[in-house]
Amino acid sequence: MDKKKYRHELKFILSEGEAELLKQKLMLLMDVDQNSVNDDNTYFIRSLYFDDNYDTAYYEKVDGVEKREKYRIRIYNLDSSFIRLERKEKNRDLTHKKQQKITKKQCMNFIEGDFSEMELEENSLLSEFVMKQKLHQIKPSVIVDYKRLAFTYPVEDVRVTFDSDIRSGKFNYDLFSQDVLTFDVLEPNQVVLEVKFNNAIPNHIAEVIRTVPSVRQAVSKFALCREKKEV
Repeated sequence: MDKKKYRHELKFILSEGEAELLKQKLMLLMDVDQNSVNDDNTYFIRSLYFDDNYDTAYYEKVDGVEKREKYRIRIYNLDSSFIRLERKEKNRDLTHKKQQKITKKQCMNFIEGDFSEMELEENSLLSEFVMKQKLHQIKPSVIVDYKRLAFTYPVEDVRVTFDSDIRSGKFNYDLFSQDVLTFDVLEPNQVVLEVKFNNAIPNHIAEVIRTVPSVRQAVSKFALCREKKEV
């Protein structure tokens, strides 16, 4: 394995009741993400995923390819002042994420496929993404919206998130619009639980996670929303 910092990532689909019980337990052990803006400690995430003409990222996920990657642009609470370009790599049960803050103009250039006036730094994620777009014709694929509640713990950089109201944008790639037409991708009472950590989960948190009655699943919000888009 290379020198990149990989993290473990576990995923589950819970009922709302199971999720609420787990939240109450974690509230006593972990901190709520400081970026939460709503009264219920949640915040809104919108990601625009990219794929090529062959839908490689989507089909590699569906086919269970062990080593794969995907690119996305992400914003929080529809705030255009903070936009991140991200590349997420998956290697079996390990993940690595590289990210770079970009401007709204750069974001729109990526969506429109226009790089004629873009200034690029060598070896940056920005320049890598431009090269990928030119060589592999990657383009906007689907918008993914959801509400997130996140808990953090400094030891092993543990992060536990609850994602609800997951919705798929259909044929509309306007990241900053409040009027994007979206569709539910899970049952109304379902929540996606993600547990991320460096090497091992501290015992007192692991004991709580082990009470989750659901079985681990290879859940991908990107794939779920792509499947919904095809309906």
